[in-house]
Amino acid sequence: MIKGITITYIDKIQTGIDELNRPVYEDAAEEIKNVLVSPASETEITDTLNLYGRKAIYTLALPKGDTHIWAGRQVEFFGRRWNVIGDVIQGIEALIPLDWNRKVRVEAIDEQS
Repeated sequence: MIKGITITYIDKIQTGIDELNRPVYEDAAEEIKNVLVSPASETEITDTLNLYGRKAIYTLALPKGDTHIWAGRQVEFFGRRWNVIGDVIQGIEALIPLDWNRKVRVEAIDEQS
């Protein structure tokens, strides 16, 4: 049976406004269970470089029923923090077997990859 890992989803929550009237944000972390993590394919790497100018390292398959906003967010897994690239790619839940029907691509924040 296929089983995913638990990742940490990091959202930005506005906590106030600074002296120049700019919003101030804090990280809000939440664990997401059963996320499949796979290396990005050569096609995905090329596509994200061409579309966004960013290099996808992993593709995350998200569990059915997930309602988080993923575009512009960060996640943590494998002891590192990653940026989500682009929007969620979603399939029709009833037509996809198993537990996952959405996916996102992520890039490394630092240059260790």
